[in-house]
Amino acid sequence: MERKGMVIGLRPEKIAEYKRLHAAVWPDVLAMISACNIRNYSIFLKEPENVLFSFFEYHGSDFAADMAKMAADPTTQEWWAVCMPCQQPLDTRKDGEWWAEMEEVFFHA
Repeated sequence: MERKGMVIGLRPEKIAEYKRLHAAVWPDVLAMISACNIRNYSIFLKEPENVLFSFFEYHGSDFAADMAKMAADPTTQEWWAVCMPCQQPLDTRKDGEWWAEMEEVFFHA
């Protein structure tokens, strides 16, 4: 199992919409997240900086393949098309990233 932390900005004028969307995530999107071996997935918002932090546990054996499977799903693509205009990627993210991956520097179980 791997733990993943990621961060992205949230456009101030889209905060209410983003919260509304995530209060009722589409069931097929949730099913795909689970099918791609993601568990204990949370997204946190830090205001007034408007930064989203996501955390999840990956329980699979091929993260890249599972993320490709998710990206190929038409319903997930529709969901992303609704959510992505709310988000503001960090200028410092790596090439190919939308959400910037973070290094885990501490864990206590």
